[in-house]
Formats: sequence, structure tokens, C-alpha cells
Amino acid sequence: MDSNQLNLFKKLLPGLLPIFVFILVDEFWSTEAGLIVAVVFGVGQLAYVFLREKRFDRFIFYDTALLVALGGISIALNDEIFFKLKPALINLIFCAVLGFSAFSSKNLLMIYSQRYMGDLKMPEGAEKAMQKTMKILFWMMLAYTLLIVYSAFYLSKEVWAFISGAFLYILFGLFFAWQYFSAKHKHKNPDKNTEWVPLVDENGRITGRATRKEVHNGPGMLHPVIHLHIINSKGEIYLQKRAMHKDTQPGKWDTSVGGHVDIGETIEQALIRETAEELNITGIHPIPLVQYKWETEIESELVFSFRALYNATPVFNKSEIDEGRFWTFSEIDKNLGTGIFTPNLEHEISVLLKALART
Repeated sequence: MDSNQLNLFKKLLPGLLPIFVFILVDEFWSTEAGLIVAVVFGVGQLAYVFLREKRFDRFIFYDTALLVALGGISIALNDEIFFKLKPALINLIFCAVLGFSAFSSKNLLMIYSQRYMGDLKMPEGAEKAMQKTMKILFWMMLAYTLLIVYSAFYLSKEVWAFISGAFLYILFGLFFAWQYFSAKHKHKNPDKNTEWVPLVDENGRITGRATRKEVHNGPGMLHPVIHLHIINSKGEIYLQKRAMHKDTQPGKWDTSVGGHVDIGETIEQALIRETAEELNITGIHPIPLVQYKWETEIESELVFSFRALYNATPVFNKSEIDEGRFWTFSEIDKNLGTGIFTPNLEHEISVLLKALART
């Protein structure tokens, strides 16, 4: 778990303290005394936060109010089961928010942190990693909630008090330790076969890094790619047919050259490398064509597109490309919208034609 997630937990935890205070006092005195002390503690927390931070902490307020409601019912009916289920009820609410944030496109915890805790700022791409952690937390907290319910009905009051209180700290402590040592192990033993790519903002400034698999797991992680259009003196354009094993748009006709920018590479270096790897071409003089953001359900790309003059027939890399040939623009025009071209290529063709008309 990274520092942003840890800070979020630290800021949510104070709202749960009244129940822990109740458990402690109830253990040594009585339910009524525990309820009174916990309410006084909750009100004190509210006053402290208000005076120090000039805001009303609704989370602490709702937790204390729920404590009063269920505690009052429990005392009035002389049945402590209502009160013993209170931590489970809070956890169910937390699980609902956690589950919705982890398994949907709306990260409620992120929205909450931005509105309520403005000092928490997640770097680009980090929200996806946070959602992965939240999925683990969701199942962990759901199992913990079921354990509280079971202990409320079938175990002693002492065991229920331990599970509802101290065990939560132990559980999160073990979770944080596991996250920490897992991250440390990955850092010391990186997978040599993992392909890393830089993450960028819309101006091309590097903001972080991610694996190729991660950036192809949905939109959000903006990463740079290069495209090159090779045109001969006859006015024909060379297209490659993407191999069927490609992550995106397999089997479709695409730009002459296309690929990711590697960690530590410039756009120009990536363009030269990819052109040599895919078409065995060196010594060309690419001209910038267009730069744009391209987003699909698979990924988010910052595309740097170029064009270059080249008259020989390229010798394509058969492990990367299934087929390659020169096309006339009239051929391409007849096949636009039929699904044989990548959407990227269709988008860039009109830009390319305008650029050629000016030269």
C-alpha cells in the first residue's frame, strides 16, 4: 500500500475510534458507562477537529450517532445483540463504498479524498493501482464483517470485543506489512521480461511508468507512441498488416511503423528503433505530422505521428507483421470504414493528405 492509501486510511480511522472506546470501557465497567464515555469521546473529537481544522467531521458524527442509536436500542430492550452488530453495520457501509470504488468506473473514495482531504493528490495512473488494492481490501473487509456477525451470535462477549476492536488493527497491520514486503520484493527482483513504458501528461512530460500490460488494461494511463507513414515518389503509402498476436487491433492494416516509446528514450530514438526493428529501414529523414491524444476502451495514447519519403520496398519483420505493401490513396479511400484499417490510421489519413497537399 502506498503513502496516499495509507494517508487515506489514517484519516478515516478517527471516525471509528468511539466504538473502540466503548469496547474498552464496557469491558471494565458496563454497557451504559461505555456508551456515555464513547459519546463524550466522539463529541470531543468533533470539537477538536472543528477547532483545529475549522470543519465539521461528518464521519465521526455519523459513527457517534449510530453508536447512540444502536446502544440506546440495546439498553432499552435489554438485548445487547443490536449493539454488538453495530461494527458489522459500519463495515457493511464501508464495504459498499469500497466495492463500488473497486469494481466500477466511479472511485468514490478518490472523489471523497479530493473533496474532503484536498492534500491527497494521486499521480497519473496511480488510481488504477489503488483500485487493485481496494479489490483486495473489499474481500478482506467483507470476510471480517461476517466474522463480527458470527461472533455476535455465537461467541462470548470477550471474543466479540477482541474481534470488533483490536483484531481490526492486527488485520490492517498484517495487510500493510504484506503490501510493503511485496512491493519491496518486486523492487529487488523485477521481472526481466516485463516491458516498461513511460507515463506522460498531455504535453508529453513524463509523470511515471507502468508495464505494457497495465497500460493496455483500459483507458487512463497515458503513454507515448510513435507512428511513421512511409510514402514513395509515386505518391503511394506503405501499410503494414498487424500480426494476430498483437494486444491491440490484431489483423488490421496500420501505419507503416508504430510502437511504444521505451523508458529513457526520446521520441526520435523510438522512431529510429521501431523503423529498424519493423521494416529494416535506416537513414530516413522523418517530418513531424501531428501530435494528439487517442483513447479507446483498451488504452490511452499520446501519439507522435511522422511521415518520410522512401522508394525501396521495405523488408518487414515477420515476427511483428503479417503482411506489408504500398497502397494508393484511392485504394485506401475505397476501403475506409470497412473495418480493415485501424481507427488510428483512418484518423491520420486525412491529416496526411492535407500535409501532402501543402508540399
